Amino acid sequence: MTQVSLQTRIRETVIRAIERDDFTACGGNFYARGHIRSISRVIGIDPEPLVREYDEMHGGAPQPVSAATAFEPETPVAFRERRAPNWSAAMALALVLVVIYGIVQVVGNDSGTEKRQARQVAGGPGAGAPAATATPSPTQTRKDPVAMAPRKNVELRVKARRNTWINVRGDKGRTLFSGMLHTGDVREWTAKKKISIVIGNGDGVRLTVNGKDLGAPDNDGGVVRLSFTPRDPDGA
Repeated sequence: MTQVSLQTRIRETVIRAIERDDFTACGGNFYARGHIRSISRVIGIDPEPLVREYDEMHGGAPQPVSAATAFEPETPVAFRERRAPNWSAAMALALVLVVIYGIVQVVGNDSGTEKRQARQVAGGPGAGAPAATATPSPTQTRKDPVAMAPRKNVELRVKARRNTWINVRGDKGRTLFSGMLHTGDVREWTAKKKISIVIGNGDGVRLTVNGKDLGAPDNDGGVVRLSFTPRDPDGA
């Protein structure tokens, strides 16, 4: 979060407000779209899909406007003192708000879709084929109850192969990490029920889930959204 704020010159408090779907500080859709593009470029994500998604949720793409009206905020802002408006600060704020809105929408995708993607990663490039196991007999189950005990937590380990932006959320959507990982960085997180991750460059990281190496989730370097539970990656 701090690195995104420094590179976009947008205050962290504004970025965090956008993560909560609070766009009141943007000054209108025009500035919000600008923020989306600015933040997307910093974290290495194509901004156009996020801008289109924002337009669909806010009444469609903008209509042509004159230069005189393009810089007027949609919602008047009351000032205690008469002074010249600071357009530079307003535009910077709007750019941040729009990009964060796009990130929030990406993270909040349906868990069922994320689950299917997680299964594909487990069987895709970089992940070994699941080993065949014999069904234990009732006698074997009674003799080795520890081996059959279900996992109580989900554990995620991320190693950066190159500079990559990621967002990690735990139980109840609580943010565990949001920012840049640099080449060689290794981070680990644990949650009781679920860990969700959004990766700006799917080829830039190597994932290990519940002790199993899944490799890079996307060799094409696109945005990847995944979700893991204690039973992943093979349902054990």
